[in-house]
Amino acid sequence: KKSTPLASSIISKNDIASVNLSGSGNSGKIMKDDVLSALNKENIDEQGRMITKSKLSSLRRKIATRLVTVKNETAMLTTFNEADMSQIIDLRKTHQEKFIEAHGVKLGYMSLFVKAVVHAIETVPNVNAAIDGNDIILYDKPHIGVAISTEKGLVVPVIRNANDLSLADIEKAIIKHAEKARSGNVELNDLTGGTFSITNGGIFGSMMSTPILNPPQSGILGMHTIQERPVALNGQVVIRPMMYLALTYDHRIVDGREAVTFLVAINEFIENPNLNLID
Repeated sequence: KKSTPLASSIISKNDIASVNLSGSGNSGKIMKDDVLSALNKENIDEQGRMITKSKLSSLRRKIATRLVTVKNETAMLTTFNEADMSQIIDLRKTHQEKFIEAHGVKLGYMSLFVKAVVHAIETVPNVNAAIDGNDIILYDKPHIGVAISTEKGLVVPVIRNANDLSLADIEKAIIKHAEKARSGNVELNDLTGGTFSITNGGIFGSMMSTPILNPPQSGILGMHTIQERPVALNGQVVIRPMMYLALTYDHRIVDGREAVTFLVAINEFIENPNLNLID
């Protein structure tokens, strides 16, 4: 039977016998809609490709709206650095067993980076701020949002007064928030009031990215995967476990010098961890 070029393409790609099709065109010519009707599917585009359509979830719609708003209403910039993770890795190996015995939780990287952010905020307080109309709100306490991946998307529960917490307290708070997030029991209070956020794309293998601000916060730190790379140290090329760090900040509040100083403070903290952290 005769068919239109598009109908012929769909017939060929879907292995349909044209003799079984009824044509609705002139002289019984097979049209695209005739083929779709025979397939009983509406998931083929004009090129004959199989497609799947699904509605955006309400959460995805809210996230999409929020991301566009952030892009349009802030002056986002990202600065990068890299940290030698050797000292942190050794610290965890040395103290992990006793840490678990004492606190019942593992010492992870995230709590150490929360502490690094607290240290950096003490060095550059302007990062712990937000814009409210024509005013800048400077917070005296760091409430650190920690991004957690769930089946429904990313949520960012807040660890409040992180400067007053021990590593064990932070680890327990992260575990509690993660359990609530993944069971769908997150409350609005868990997600509000953050003054700075941390996201770890490294757990998915991300080597480098530019995290997007979590408004109205003026800064977010992006952690990435740890990779052994050759680096120059004291005139020699050595292999070190390195992590790229990314700080996205709102340039309306934080200038470039402050952003670089902030990220350098995090880097110095991670490369030279204070053993007094282990409580």
